[in-house]
Amino acid sequence: MIRLGRKEAMTRSPGNPERTRAPRRWRLVMFAAPLLLLAPLLLLLATCGPPGVVGARLAAFAPHRPLPAPQAPAHFTRDAFIAADGARLPLRRWLPKGRIRAVILGLHGFGDYSHGLAIPAKRWTKDGIAIYAYDQRGFGAAPDHGLWAGEGQLVGDAIVASRILRRMYPDKPLYLFGESMGGAVAILAVSGAEKGVIPGPGAIMPRADADGVILSAPAVWGRATMGFWPRAALFLAVRLVPDLVLTGRGLHILASDNIPMLRRLARDPLVEKGARVETIYGLVNLMSDALAAAPHLAAPLLLLYGAHDQIVPKIAIRDFVAHLPKAARARDTLAYYPDGYHMLLRDLDGAIVAADVRSWMFDRRAVLPSHADLAENARPWPPAGAAPSLAAGAMPLASGGAGR
Repeated sequence: MIRLGRKEAMTRSPGNPERTRAPRRWRLVMFAAPLLLLAPLLLLLATCGPPGVVGARLAAFAPHRPLPAPQAPAHFTRDAFIAADGARLPLRRWLPKGRIRAVILGLHGFGDYSHGLAIPAKRWTKDGIAIYAYDQRGFGAAPDHGLWAGEGQLVGDAIVASRILRRMYPDKPLYLFGESMGGAVAILAVSGAEKGVIPGPGAIMPRADADGVILSAPAVWGRATMGFWPRAALFLAVRLVPDLVLTGRGLHILASDNIPMLRRLARDPLVEKGARVETIYGLVNLMSDALAAAPHLAAPLLLLYGAHDQIVPKIAIRDFVAHLPKAARARDTLAYYPDGYHMLLRDLDGAIVAADVRSWMFDRRAVLPSHADLAENARPWPPAGAAPSLAAGAMPLASGGAGR
Protein backbone atom coordinates (compact mmCIF):
# COMPACT_ATOMS: atom_id res chain seq x y z
CA MET A 1 0.00 0.00 0.00
CA ILE A 2 1.29 3.48 -0.83
CA ARG A 3 1.10 5.77 2.18
CA LEU A 4 0.13 9.38 1.75
CA GLY A 5 1.36 12.32 3.76
CA ARG A 6 -1.17 13.77 6.16
CA LYS A 7 -2.07 16.71 3.94
CA GLU A 8 -2.62 14.39 0.97
CA ALA A 9 -4.76 11.91 2.86
CA MET A 10 -8.09 13.54 2.10
CA THR A 11 -9.84 15.83 -0.31
CA ARG A 12 -10.06 19.43 0.91
CA SER A 13 -13.19 20.15 2.86
CA PRO A 14 -15.23 22.90 1.23
CA GLY A 15 -15.16 24.82 4.50
CA ASN A 16 -18.00 26.54 6.32
CA PRO A 17 -21.05 26.61 4.01
CA GLU A 18 -22.73 29.34 6.05
CA ARG A 19 -19.78 31.65 5.43
CA THR A 20 -19.22 30.89 1.75
CA ARG A 21 -22.63 30.13 0.25
CA ALA A 22 -23.44 33.82 0.01
CA PRO A 23 -20.10 35.63 -0.46
CA ARG A 24 -20.10 39.38 -0.23
CA ARG A 25 -20.50 41.07 -3.56
CA TRP A 26 -17.65 43.44 -2.93
CA ARG A 27 -15.18 40.55 -2.86
CA LEU A 28 -16.22 39.44 -6.33
CA VAL A 29 -16.24 42.95 -7.72
CA MET A 30 -12.84 43.72 -6.23
CA PHE A 31 -11.42 40.52 -7.66
CA ALA A 32 -13.01 40.62 -11.11
CA ALA A 33 -10.17 42.55 -12.75
CA PRO A 34 -7.31 40.42 -11.36
CA LEU A 35 -9.17 37.29 -12.51
CA LEU A 36 -8.59 38.36 -16.10
CA LEU A 37 -4.92 37.63 -15.50
CA LEU A 38 -5.86 33.98 -15.14
CA ALA A 39 -6.97 33.92 -18.78
CA PRO A 40 -3.91 32.01 -20.02
CA LEU A 41 -4.58 29.32 -17.40
CA LEU A 42 -8.11 28.94 -18.77
CA LEU A 43 -6.51 27.25 -21.78
CA LEU A 44 -6.29 24.23 -19.51
CA LEU A 45 -10.10 24.19 -19.50
CA ALA A 46 -10.49 24.55 -23.25
CA THR A 47 -11.59 20.95 -23.64
CA CYS A 48 -14.23 21.23 -20.92
CA GLY A 49 -17.13 22.58 -22.90
CA PRO A 50 -18.60 24.25 -25.98
CA PRO A 51 -17.66 27.74 -27.13
CA GLY A 52 -19.41 30.54 -25.35
CA VAL A 53 -18.77 33.26 -22.82
CA VAL A 54 -15.80 33.05 -20.49
CA GLY A 55 -17.55 32.15 -17.27
CA ALA A 56 -17.08 32.56 -13.53
CA ARG A 57 -19.51 31.48 -10.83
CA LEU A 58 -19.47 30.28 -7.25
CA ALA A 59 -19.34 26.53 -6.87
CA ALA A 60 -22.12 24.66 -5.21
CA PHE A 61 -20.59 22.83 -2.30
CA ALA A 62 -20.09 19.14 -2.86
CA PRO A 63 -20.72 17.03 0.23
CA HIS A 64 -17.42 16.17 1.82
CA ARG A 65 -16.84 12.44 2.15
CA PRO A 66 -13.92 11.37 4.32
CA LEU A 67 -11.81 8.62 2.84
CA PRO A 68 -12.83 5.10 3.90
CA ALA A 69 -10.64 3.16 6.26
CA PRO A 70 -7.68 1.51 4.47
CA GLN A 71 -8.49 -1.76 2.78
CA ALA A 72 -6.09 -4.16 1.15
CA PRO A 73 -5.23 -5.27 -1.34
CA ALA A 74 -6.26 -2.92 -4.12
CA HIS A 75 -7.77 -4.75 -7.09
CA PHE A 76 -9.73 -4.50 -10.32
CA THR A 77 -13.30 -5.68 -10.64
CA ARG A 78 -15.20 -5.97 -13.90
CA ASP A 79 -15.96 -2.25 -13.97
CA ALA A 80 -14.00 -0.62 -11.14
CA PHE A 81 -10.54 -0.04 -9.73
CA ILE A 82 -10.88 -0.51 -5.97
CA ALA A 83 -8.03 1.54 -4.54
CA ALA A 84 -6.11 0.65 -1.39
CA ASP A 85 -8.28 3.03 0.68
CA GLY A 86 -11.48 1.48 -0.64
CA ALA A 87 -12.32 4.25 -3.11
CA ARG A 88 -14.18 2.95 -6.16
CA LEU A 89 -12.84 4.41 -9.42
CA PRO A 90 -14.82 3.48 -12.57
CA LEU A 91 -12.72 1.26 -14.83
CA ARG A 92 -12.91 0.68 -18.57
CA ARG A 93 -11.05 -1.98 -20.47
CA TRP A 94 -10.64 -2.69 -24.16
CA LEU A 95 -9.35 -6.18 -24.84
CA PRO A 96 -8.24 -7.76 -28.14
CA LYS A 97 -10.16 -10.74 -29.42
CA GLY A 98 -7.03 -12.82 -29.79
CA ARG A 99 -3.69 -13.06 -27.99
CA ILE A 100 -2.65 -10.12 -25.84
CA ARG A 101 0.78 -8.85 -26.90
CA ALA A 102 1.10 -5.74 -24.72
CA VAL A 103 -0.82 -3.74 -22.11
CA ILE A 104 -1.49 0.00 -21.67
CA LEU A 105 -2.61 1.74 -18.50
CA GLY A 106 -4.26 4.96 -19.72
CA LEU A 107 -4.47 8.17 -17.70
CA HIS A 108 -6.93 10.75 -19.03
CA GLY A 109 -6.58 14.51 -19.19
CA PHE A 110 -7.99 17.33 -17.06
CA GLY A 111 -11.78 17.56 -17.12
CA ASP A 112 -11.97 14.30 -19.06
CA TYR A 113 -12.48 10.71 -17.91
CA SER A 114 -11.53 7.19 -18.95
CA HIS A 115 -13.85 7.16 -21.96
CA GLY A 116 -11.43 9.62 -23.58
CA LEU A 117 -9.25 6.68 -24.58
CA ALA A 118 -12.03 4.89 -26.48
CA ILE A 119 -11.01 6.07 -29.97
CA PRO A 120 -7.32 5.01 -29.87
CA ALA A 121 -8.11 1.94 -27.76
CA LYS A 122 -10.35 0.49 -30.46
CA ARG A 123 -7.46 0.84 -32.91
CA TRP A 124 -4.87 -0.66 -30.60
CA THR A 125 -6.92 -3.73 -29.73
CA LYS A 126 -6.69 -4.78 -33.38
CA ASP A 127 -2.93 -5.15 -32.84
CA GLY A 128 -3.24 -7.27 -29.72
CA ILE A 129 -2.93 -4.45 -27.18
CA ALA A 130 -5.09 -4.47 -24.04
CA ILE A 131 -6.02 -1.05 -22.65
CA TYR A 132 -7.15 -0.27 -19.11
CA ALA A 133 -8.22 3.19 -17.96
CA TYR A 134 -9.98 4.46 -14.86
CA ASP A 135 -11.65 7.73 -13.90
CA GLN A 136 -9.12 9.57 -11.77
CA ARG A 137 -10.34 10.95 -8.46
CA GLY A 138 -12.41 14.08 -8.88
CA PHE A 139 -13.18 13.39 -12.55
CA GLY A 140 -15.84 11.51 -14.48
CA ALA A 141 -17.87 9.27 -12.18
CA ALA A 142 -15.11 8.95 -9.57
CA PRO A 143 -15.71 10.15 -6.00
CA ASP A 144 -15.70 13.88 -5.16
CA HIS A 145 -16.33 15.08 -8.70
CA GLY A 146 -14.95 18.56 -9.23
CA LEU A 147 -12.69 18.53 -6.17
CA TRP A 148 -8.91 18.24 -6.37
CA ALA A 149 -7.75 14.96 -4.81
CA GLY A 150 -4.11 15.93 -4.40
CA GLU A 151 -1.02 15.04 -6.37
CA GLY A 152 0.00 12.23 -4.03
CA GLN A 153 -3.39 10.55 -4.34
CA LEU A 154 -3.52 10.76 -8.14
CA VAL A 155 0.02 9.51 -8.58
CA GLY A 156 -0.38 6.83 -5.91
CA ASP A 157 -3.43 5.43 -7.71
CA ALA A 158 -1.47 5.19 -10.97
CA ILE A 159 1.38 3.36 -9.25
CA VAL A 160 -0.99 0.88 -7.60
CA ALA A 161 -2.94 0.30 -10.83
CA SER A 162 0.30 -0.44 -12.71
CA ARG A 163 1.25 -3.03 -10.12
CA ILE A 164 -2.14 -4.70 -10.41
CA LEU A 165 -1.71 -4.95 -14.18
CA ARG A 166 1.81 -6.33 -13.75
CA ARG A 167 0.39 -9.12 -11.61
CA MET A 168 -2.32 -9.77 -14.19
CA TYR A 169 0.11 -9.79 -17.15
CA PRO A 170 3.54 -10.70 -15.75
CA ASP A 171 5.01 -11.68 -19.13
CA LYS A 172 3.63 -8.81 -21.25
CA PRO A 173 5.15 -5.36 -21.90
CA LEU A 174 3.30 -2.78 -19.81
CA TYR A 175 3.23 0.93 -20.71
CA LEU A 176 1.79 3.99 -19.00
CA PHE A 177 -0.02 6.29 -21.38
CA GLY A 178 -0.86 9.80 -20.25
CA GLU A 179 -2.69 12.55 -22.13
CA SER A 180 -2.27 16.15 -20.93
CA MET A 181 -2.85 16.06 -17.14
CA GLY A 182 -2.59 12.28 -17.30
CA GLY A 183 0.87 12.76 -18.79
CA ALA A 184 1.93 14.77 -15.73
CA VAL A 185 0.63 12.01 -13.45
CA ALA A 186 2.46 9.39 -15.52
CA ILE A 187 5.75 11.34 -15.35
CA LEU A 188 5.63 11.47 -11.57
CA ALA A 189 4.47 7.87 -11.23
CA VAL A 190 7.34 6.55 -13.36
CA SER A 191 10.04 8.86 -11.99
CA GLY A 192 9.17 8.50 -8.31
CA ALA A 193 9.30 12.28 -7.91
CA GLU A 194 5.79 12.80 -6.56
CA LYS A 195 5.00 14.88 -3.47
CA GLY A 196 2.67 13.92 -0.67
CA VAL A 197 3.71 10.24 -0.67
CA ILE A 198 5.68 8.76 2.21
CA PRO A 199 8.86 6.93 1.06
CA GLY A 200 9.10 3.20 1.54
CA PRO A 201 11.89 1.22 3.23
CA GLY A 202 15.30 2.74 2.63
CA ALA A 203 13.66 6.12 1.84
CA ILE A 204 12.88 4.81 -1.66
CA MET A 205 9.94 6.49 -3.36
CA PRO A 206 7.40 4.12 -4.94
CA ARG A 207 7.34 3.99 -8.73
CA ALA A 208 4.98 2.63 -11.34
CA ASP A 209 5.86 -0.82 -12.59
CA ALA A 210 6.08 -0.08 -16.32
CA ASP A 211 8.37 -0.86 -19.25
CA GLY A 212 7.98 2.63 -20.68
CA VAL A 213 5.85 5.76 -20.75
CA ILE A 214 3.90 7.37 -23.61
CA LEU A 215 3.14 11.07 -23.18
CA SER A 216 0.67 12.83 -25.45
CA ALA A 217 0.91 16.63 -25.03
CA PRO A 218 1.86 16.21 -21.36
CA ALA A 219 0.76 18.98 -19.00
CA VAL A 220 4.20 20.29 -18.00
CA TRP A 221 3.25 23.97 -18.05
CA GLY A 222 4.83 24.61 -14.68
CA ARG A 223 5.30 27.94 -12.94
CA ALA A 224 8.85 28.16 -14.27
CA THR A 225 7.43 28.65 -17.77
CA MET A 226 4.54 30.95 -16.82
CA GLY A 227 4.52 34.74 -16.72
CA PHE A 228 4.54 36.64 -13.43
CA TRP A 229 0.98 37.98 -13.63
CA PRO A 230 -0.82 34.63 -14.11
CA ARG A 231 1.21 33.22 -11.20
CA ALA A 232 0.35 36.20 -9.02
CA ALA A 233 -3.34 36.11 -9.94
CA LEU A 234 -3.57 32.41 -9.11
CA PHE A 235 -1.74 33.00 -5.82
CA LEU A 236 -4.37 35.57 -4.82
CA ALA A 237 -7.37 33.73 -6.25
CA VAL A 238 -6.76 30.49 -4.38
CA ARG A 239 -6.64 32.47 -1.12
CA LEU A 240 -9.59 34.78 -1.74
CA VAL A 241 -12.06 32.82 -3.88
CA PRO A 242 -10.90 29.17 -3.96
CA ASP A 243 -14.42 27.92 -4.73
CA LEU A 244 -14.99 30.21 -7.71
CA VAL A 245 -15.64 28.14 -10.84
CA LEU A 246 -13.94 29.27 -14.05
CA THR A 247 -14.53 27.97 -17.56
CA GLY A 248 -12.44 28.06 -20.69
CA ARG A 249 -15.30 28.89 -23.03
CA GLY A 250 -15.03 31.66 -25.52
CA LEU A 251 -11.25 31.51 -25.85
CA HIS A 252 -11.53 30.73 -29.57
CA ILE A 253 -9.09 27.85 -29.62
CA LEU A 254 -9.38 24.28 -30.83
CA ALA A 255 -8.26 21.33 -28.77
CA SER A 256 -8.69 19.18 -31.90
CA ASP A 257 -9.69 19.44 -35.55
CA ASN A 258 -12.21 16.67 -34.92
CA ILE A 259 -15.26 18.92 -34.46
CA PRO A 260 -17.88 16.14 -34.08
CA MET A 261 -15.79 14.64 -31.26
CA LEU A 262 -15.54 18.03 -29.51
CA ARG A 263 -19.31 18.44 -29.75
CA ARG A 264 -19.82 15.03 -28.15
CA LEU A 265 -17.56 16.08 -25.29
CA ALA A 266 -19.58 19.26 -24.83
CA ARG A 267 -22.76 17.17 -24.43
CA ASP A 268 -21.19 14.56 -22.13
CA PRO A 269 -22.30 15.18 -18.53
CA LEU A 270 -19.18 13.46 -17.17
CA VAL A 271 -16.86 15.92 -18.92
CA GLU A 272 -16.26 18.93 -16.69
CA LYS A 273 -17.40 22.27 -18.09
CA GLY A 274 -15.41 24.33 -15.60
CA ALA A 275 -13.11 24.05 -12.62
CA ARG A 276 -12.76 25.61 -9.18
CA VAL A 277 -9.84 27.97 -8.65
CA GLU A 278 -8.50 25.58 -6.02
CA THR A 279 -8.54 22.74 -8.54
CA ILE A 280 -6.64 24.85 -11.08
CA TYR A 281 -4.12 25.64 -8.35
CA GLY A 282 -3.66 21.93 -7.66
CA LEU A 283 -3.23 21.26 -11.37
CA VAL A 284 -0.54 23.94 -11.65
CA ASN A 285 1.28 22.36 -8.71
CA LEU A 286 1.10 19.00 -10.48
CA MET A 287 2.40 20.47 -13.75
CA SER A 288 5.24 22.24 -11.96
CA ASP A 289 6.34 19.02 -10.26
CA ALA A 290 6.09 17.07 -13.53
CA LEU A 291 8.28 19.65 -15.27
CA ALA A 292 10.82 19.48 -12.43
CA ALA A 293 10.83 15.66 -12.65
CA ALA A 294 12.19 15.62 -16.21
CA PRO A 295 15.80 14.85 -15.14
CA HIS A 296 14.53 11.81 -13.22
CA LEU A 297 12.55 10.25 -16.06
CA ALA A 298 14.68 7.19 -16.71
CA ALA A 299 12.02 4.96 -18.30
CA PRO A 300 11.89 4.59 -22.11
CA LEU A 301 9.85 7.51 -23.43
CA LEU A 302 7.64 8.25 -26.43
CA LEU A 303 6.67 11.94 -26.44
CA LEU A 304 3.93 13.13 -28.82
CA TYR A 305 3.27 16.81 -29.58
CA GLY A 306 1.32 18.66 -32.27
CA ALA A 307 2.25 21.94 -33.96
CA HIS A 308 -1.27 23.31 -33.43
CA ASP A 309 -1.40 22.58 -29.70
CA GLN A 310 -2.71 25.81 -28.15
CA ILE A 311 -3.23 24.35 -24.68
CA VAL A 312 0.19 23.14 -23.54
CA PRO A 313 2.57 25.84 -24.81
CA LYS A 314 5.65 24.99 -26.81
CA ILE A 315 7.92 26.74 -24.31
CA ALA A 316 6.87 24.28 -21.61
CA ILE A 317 7.50 21.23 -23.81
CA ARG A 318 10.89 22.65 -24.82
CA ASP A 319 11.90 23.14 -21.20
CA PHE A 320 10.79 19.61 -20.35
CA VAL A 321 12.74 18.06 -23.24
CA ALA A 322 15.83 20.14 -22.47
CA HIS A 323 16.00 18.65 -18.97
CA LEU A 324 15.44 14.99 -19.87
CA PRO A 325 18.41 12.78 -18.96
CA LYS A 326 21.09 13.26 -21.60
CA ALA A 327 22.06 9.59 -21.33
CA ALA A 328 18.56 8.63 -22.52
CA ARG A 329 18.53 10.70 -25.71
CA ALA A 330 19.41 7.74 -27.90
CA ARG A 331 16.62 5.73 -26.31
CA ASP A 332 13.79 8.27 -26.15
CA THR A 333 11.56 8.98 -29.16
CA LEU A 334 10.17 12.48 -29.76
CA ALA A 335 7.36 12.66 -32.31
CA TYR A 336 6.27 16.02 -33.72
CA TYR A 337 3.11 16.29 -35.85
CA PRO A 338 2.87 19.42 -38.07
CA ASP A 339 -0.91 18.95 -38.45
CA GLY A 340 -1.56 17.84 -34.89
CA TYR A 341 -3.62 19.50 -32.14
CA HIS A 342 -3.77 18.90 -28.40
CA MET A 343 -5.94 15.78 -28.61
CA LEU A 344 -3.59 14.07 -31.05
CA LEU A 345 -5.08 10.60 -30.80
CA ARG A 346 -8.61 11.95 -31.30
CA ASP A 347 -7.70 14.31 -34.15
CA LEU A 348 -8.85 13.57 -37.69
CA ASP A 349 -5.37 12.11 -38.24
CA GLY A 350 -5.48 10.22 -34.96
CA ALA A 351 -5.05 6.88 -36.71
CA ILE A 352 -1.57 7.98 -37.82
CA VAL A 353 -0.56 8.79 -34.25
CA ALA A 354 -2.08 5.55 -32.94
CA ALA A 355 -0.05 3.59 -35.50
CA ASP A 356 3.11 5.33 -34.30
CA VAL A 357 2.37 4.38 -30.71
CA ARG A 358 1.73 0.79 -31.70
CA SER A 359 4.98 0.64 -33.69
CA TRP A 360 7.04 2.10 -30.84
CA MET A 361 5.61 -0.33 -28.30
CA PHE A 362 6.68 -3.34 -30.36
CA ASP A 363 10.02 -1.98 -31.62
CA ARG A 364 11.39 1.10 -29.87
CA ARG A 365 14.44 1.25 -32.15
CA ALA A 366 12.47 1.47 -35.41
CA VAL A 367 11.62 4.73 -37.16
CA LEU A 368 7.97 5.62 -36.65
CA PRO A 369 5.70 4.81 -39.63
CA SER A 370 4.73 8.49 -39.99
CA HIS A 371 8.37 9.67 -39.69
CA ALA A 372 7.21 12.12 -37.03
CA ASP A 373 10.44 11.38 -35.16
CA LEU A 374 12.81 12.54 -37.90
CA ALA A 375 13.46 15.84 -36.11
CA GLU A 376 13.88 14.31 -32.64
CA ASN A 377 17.55 15.33 -32.47
CA ALA A 378 16.72 19.00 -33.07
CA ARG A 379 17.35 21.30 -30.13
CA PRO A 380 15.31 23.06 -29.06
CA TRP A 381 12.51 20.56 -29.54
CA PRO A 382 9.76 20.94 -30.73
CA PRO A 383 11.47 22.38 -33.78
CA ALA A 384 10.88 25.89 -35.05
CA GLY A 385 7.74 26.47 -37.08
CA ALA A 386 5.18 25.21 -34.61
CA ALA A 387 2.00 27.23 -34.39
CA PRO A 388 2.24 29.73 -31.50
CA SER A 389 0.15 29.01 -28.44
CA LEU A 390 -2.04 31.76 -27.09
CA ALA A 391 -0.75 30.72 -23.68
CA ALA A 392 2.65 32.18 -24.49
CA GLY A 393 1.38 35.76 -24.61
CA ALA A 394 -1.64 37.92 -24.08
CA MET A 395 -5.00 36.19 -24.12
CA PRO A 396 -7.85 37.82 -26.02
CA LEU A 397 -10.96 37.37 -23.92
CA ALA A 398 -14.29 37.06 -25.69
CA SER A 399 -17.28 38.87 -24.32
CA GLY A 400 -19.80 36.99 -26.40
CA GLY A 401 -20.50 33.49 -27.61
CA ALA A 402 -18.57 33.35 -30.83
CA GLY A 403 -18.41 29.79 -32.07
CA ARG A 404 -15.61 27.60 -33.27
